[in-house]
Amino acid sequence: MYLNSIFTDPERTARLMDIAQSSFLPLLKGAIFYTIPLTIITFIVGLILAILTALARISHVKVFQMIARVYVSAIRGTPLLVQLFIIFYGLPNIGIIIDSYIAAIIGFSLSVGAYTSEIIRAAILSTPKGQWEAGYSIGMSYSQVLRRIILPQAARVSIPPLSNSFISLVKDTSLASLVLVSEMFRKAQEIAASNYEFLLVYSEAALIYWVICFILSIIQQVFEKKLDRYV
Repeated sequence: MYLNSIFTDPERTARLMDIAQSSFLPLLKGAIFYTIPLTIITFIVGLILAILTALARISHVKVFQMIARVYVSAIRGTPLLVQLFIIFYGLPNIGIIIDSYIAAIIGFSLSVGAYTSEIIRAAILSTPKGQWEAGYSIGMSYSQVLRRIILPQAARVSIPPLSNSFISLVKDTSLASLVLVSEMFRKAQEIAASNYEFLLVYSEAALIYWVICFILSIIQQVFEKKLDRYV
C-alpha cells in the first residue's frame, strides 16, 4: 500500500523527494560532526582503558586482577543502554550531573574498554612463552619485555578484531540519541517526527551508516593486507 501510493501519486512522490533531499544534509552533518567524532574519541579512550584492564588481568597482583575481573564482568553482563541510562539519568539522583555528550563518551568507553580488553589479553597470551624467556635472558625486566617485545606482537594480532570493534561502535553510537546527544540518529528522529515519514528518513540514516561502515571495512582490508607482509 505504501509503495503503491508512491508510484501512483505524483504529489506524494515529489513530497518524498523533497524530504529526502532536505533531510540528507542534516543527517550527514550529524554523522560528520557528532557520530564520527564520538566514535573516534570513545574508541581511543576505550582502547587505553582496555590495555590497562588487560595488563591488570595478567598481572601477578591479585587486587588488580580482581578489580579488572569485576569491571569486565559488570560491563559485559549488563546492557549498554542500561549503562547509558544509569550515567545520564541515574547519577543526577545522587547529585552527579554529566553533559549528555560526556555521558555518552563515558558509557561507550567503558563498554569498549571491557570488550576489547579481552581481545588484547588474548593477543598477549597468544605470544609464545619463549619470547618472555628470550627477553629475560638478555637482562630485561618484566615491564621492558612487555613493552618492547610482547605488546608490539600482540598489537599486530589484535588489530583485525579491534577494527571490527571500531566498525561496530559506529553503529552503537545510535544509542546516544536516547541520552539526548544530537548525533545522526537523533537528527533522523527529529526530522521524522516533523514530517511523519519514518520509513524514508530512517532508511536514509541506515544508508549513511552502511556507507560509513563500508568505507571503514575497505580501509580495514587494506590495513590487514599490509600487516600480512610481516606475519
